[in-house]
Amino acid sequence: MSTDPTVEVCFSPKLYGHKLTDGKFITVVVDILRATTSICAAFDHGVKEIIPVSGLDEAKEMKQNGYFVACERNGEIMDFADIGNSASDFLRDDLKGKTLVFSTTNGTKTINMARDAREALIGSFVNIQALADYLIEKNENVVIFCAAWKSLFNLEDSVFAGALSELLFDNGFSTDCDSALGAVDLWHRAKPDLKKYLSKSSHRNRLKHLVSDEDFNYTVTLNSTKVIPVLKGDKLELVS
Repeated sequence: MSTDPTVEVCFSPKLYGHKLTDGKFITVVVDILRATTSICAAFDHGVKEIIPVSGLDEAKEMKQNGYFVACERNGEIMDFADIGNSASDFLRDDLKGKTLVFSTTNGTKTINMARDAREALIGSFVNIQALADYLIEKNENVVIFCAAWKSLFNLEDSVFAGALSELLFDNGFSTDCDSALGAVDLWHRAKPDLKKYLSKSSHRNRLKHLVSDEDFNYTVTLNSTKVIPVLKGDKLELVS
């Protein structure tokens, strides 16, 4: 029986409760458009902590309590929020060293679902190699958890899952999960021109009027940062 660490991919929050990985494992939460990419951008630009909030009422209450709030639903910034959910929204010098509240349609709910893991990490194309290096060093079972779109399969999260899975497979990880194998096949299809491939995704087109070309270019650029956000208690911070 193999003792290699394993990789499992959950294409949707609806599948996370049915995952086969148990015991000690690390979950990587993925919401490429836009939450996990934006979280990485925020930390890369100097944000100290991010509080991921699932519900609108809680986000509104925290705004009333004086927090800086980034919040959207269905791509649209909420009227009580300070900013939305694009990576460029967080490139503000006044957020450096600050704690902010973050609430999105799919991503923050998925982050909060991942609390059963020994560690819940944030993954995106912009930090994929640093993330893979960290996971390889940890040498523990990994679940790649796609936020998807309203619990439906989406291309961008699944392609990322394949890219990360391949990096792990190349370094001694194994899988019994067809989802991981299928995700790698998707990645091979997308890899020659990631931007072009993901440009056809339904979520990219759904958000086209909200996500600038500059933000999309950032999203599909690999390894622009080495930050690795991790959920500790109720807050995201950088791994130590």
